[in-house]
Amino acid sequence: MSVIQPPTAVPPDVLERPEMVEALATHDFGTVFQIARKEAGISYQKLAAECGIKPERVGALAHGRGRVESYDKIAAIADALRVPGHMVGLAPRPWETAPVGRRSVLQAVGAAGLAAALPDVLPPSVPQRVGDSAVDRLRERTARLRHLDDVLGGGDTYRLYTAEYQRTKRMLRDSSYSDSVGRQLLALAAEQAQQAGWAAFDGGREREAVSLYRESRSAAEEAGAEDLARNALAYLAYQATGADPRAAAAIAAHSCEAITQQTPATVRALLWERCAWARAVAGDAAGTEEALTEARAALGADDASDPQPAWSAWVDQVELDIMAGRCWTELRRPLRAVPHLVRGLGQFDDAHARDASLYSTWLAEAYTTAGEVEEAAQVVGRALELADGVASARPRQRIEQVVSALVLDHGTVPAVAELVERTA
Repeated sequence: MSVIQPPTAVPPDVLERPEMVEALATHDFGTVFQIARKEAGISYQKLAAECGIKPERVGALAHGRGRVESYDKIAAIADALRVPGHMVGLAPRPWETAPVGRRSVLQAVGAAGLAAALPDVLPPSVPQRVGDSAVDRLRERTARLRHLDDVLGGGDTYRLYTAEYQRTKRMLRDSSYSDSVGRQLLALAAEQAQQAGWAAFDGGREREAVSLYRESRSAAEEAGAEDLARNALAYLAYQATGADPRAAAAIAAHSCEAITQQTPATVRALLWERCAWARAVAGDAAGTEEALTEARAALGADDASDPQPAWSAWVDQVELDIMAGRCWTELRRPLRAVPHLVRGLGQFDDAHARDASLYSTWLAEAYTTAGEVEEAAQVVGRALELADGVASARPRQRIEQVVSALVLDHGTVPAVAELVERTA
C-alpha cells in the first residue's frame, strides 16, 4: 500500500468497529459517513470532495435518504476512505498491493485533495500575452470557484483562493497586455483578493485578511473599479466590528457614501447590510433600521433583475433576512430578530453547514434574550452538530460565546447543563 493516504482515509481502529463493518458489508454508506465524521473527524465536505459526490448528496445519505448502488461509486468511496475491497464485496483495490514507487506516489497524490473532485482547480501557467478573451475566462473561473465558499470553510479554500490571486498578480507583473486589459486584470485581482481575504477571515487568519482587503482596495482604485473599492472598505468594517465598533460603523458608512442608482442593486444591498451590521454592533438602532431599509429597497428595485456582478450576486432576500435577524439580536430585540432568523435558516440545508451553524447561534442568542432558555440550548446543540468538521473558526467561536452566556445566567437549567457536557 502506498504510504500516501488521502485525507479521508479512515483509521484502522474505526474500520474494525462492528457497526462500521456491518454498514460497509450492507453498503449503508450513510452510516459509514456518519461514523467517519464522528469517530475520525472527517467532515462531510471532505468526504464529498474525495468520493466525487455532491455535498448535499452526502448529507442526504447520512440522514438515511437514498443509497449508493453503482459499482463505480462504491469503488470510489472505498478508495477515498481506504476501505479494503473485501469489506464492500470488491476485489482487492489497486492501492492495497501496489508497490511504493514514484509512479504510485504520484497517482496517490493526484487522487487526494479537492483537485480530485474539481478538475482544473490548480491555476494554469501565466501566459506571455493576455487579451480580452483570456480575462473573460479568468473571470468566469473566479466566479465558479467562488461557489466553493457555499459548502466549504475558509480553512479549506484559503490556499486555493490565494493561489488564484497570486497568479493574477504574476500576470500583471510578467505578461504583456493593453491598457484596457491591464485595468480589467487589476479589477480581477481586487475581486480575488477580497475572496482570499474572506477565506482568511473565516479560517481564523485575521491579519492576512486585513492585508488582503487593503491590497484589494488599492488594486480596485487603480483600476477605477469603484464598487469593488467600496466593498473592500465594507469587508474591513465587517472585520473591525469586534475590536472597535464605532470605527467600524464609520468605515461602513463611508463605503456607502458614493452609492448611486448606477451602482448595481446587489452591490447596494451588500454595502447597506454590512453598514447595518456595523451600526447594530455599535448600538445604533435607528441607523440599523435605516441601513436595512436601504438594503431592502435595493433588492426590490427595478434593476435588481438585471445582470449583477458575480461577486455580489449571492446577496438575496435570504441573506438579508439573516442579517436583519443578526442585527436585531445584537440590539437585544428578540421579537424582531427571531422571525427573520427562523425564515432565513429555513432555506439552509446540511450542505451549507458552516452558515447554518453560524447563523443558528444568533437565533439561540435571541431566544436567550427572550427567556426561552431550553429553546436556545436546543438550537445551540444543533449548531454544534453542524459545526463538527467544518474548516471555519467562526461557528466555534460563536458557540463558545453563546454557551458561556447561557451558563452564566442559566447554568442550573437541565438543558444548559446537558449542553455543557456536550461541549466539554
